[in-house]
Amino acid sequence: MKKITFSLPAEALGNATKALLLGDFNNWNIDDAIGLEVQKNGTLAAIVPLESGKTYEYRYLLDNGTWVNDHSAEQFVQNDAFGVVNCAVTVPVEEVVVAKVEAAPKAKKAKAEKPVEKQEKKEAAPKAIKEKKEVKETAKVEKDNLAKIEGIGPKISKLLEAEGIITFKDLSKATGKKLKAILEAAGPKFQIHDPATWPKQAKLAAAGKWDELKELQEDLIGGK
Repeated sequence: MKKITFSLPAEALGNATKALLLGDFNNWNIDDAIGLEVQKNGTLAAIVPLESGKTYEYRYLLDNGTWVNDHSAEQFVQNDAFGVVNCAVTVPVEEVVVAKVEAAPKAKKAKAEKPVEKQEKKEAAPKAIKEKKEVKETAKVEKDNLAKIEGIGPKISKLLEAEGIITFKDLSKATGKKLKAILEAAGPKFQIHDPATWPKQAKLAAAGKWDELKELQEDLIGGK
């Protein structure tokens, strides 16, 4: 078993005050629903022990009767029976890593160096270190949290990053065709996602228009 944390931001409550967690792990039974507790940062959360290697579907039920999804869920699954989209989480299987101990290499006889060559090598070292540091600082790029976009979870964020989409600005410039191709190439569980609104959401996020983004996301489910 592995403990999984389910969380919901305070703004997702709207005019509600409480939220319950229901899913495959409690057979969607309201009597066995798990109540979310308010955390110090204002979010609501619950920790649930789940079996490793299994995938569980879930949603949140507010005390005003409204069902809401976890916008940062790693997966979304279409429920044709009820015409809704459920969140889903796959519990990771912990790997046991066995450390490999290798024998220490035999010491080699040190070769005598000429005093002049040794001095030249010592003087060249600071320059090499400086050049390496400058290259590293140049390559550093600040990423945006793409999971703030409705329909994008941690796993999809990694898929987009692998394709060079790491900021809201990058995502806003991506075409729906390109995003769909990325999801289809990742396998069947990602093909159900519809990225049509992602560039529009990303454009608002890149411009810092969070209120407009929130209004747009209130009408979306899984990014649709």
